[in-house]
Amino acid sequence: ATKRKVEVFSAGCSACQDAVALVQRVACPSCEVSVLDMYDPNVASRAKTLGIRSVPAVVIDGKLADCCTG
Repeated sequence: ATKRKVEVFSAGCSACQDAVALVQRVACPSCEVSVLDMYDPNVASRAKTLGIRSVPAVVIDGKLADCCTG
């Protein structure tokens, strides 16, 4: 079975921590969840290319989740 890659872009704020906890709680058994620190310049640069304009933001298999657009 293929693993689904779930990334949570976070700045460490309480809203981000809540989002991380929620994603970890609801992620499927075949999901690989990683938390990315927006204070890392490489992470911030990648977030920009994905269209992320605010955090927390969730990316699933390289695509910004519907909940995080707009």
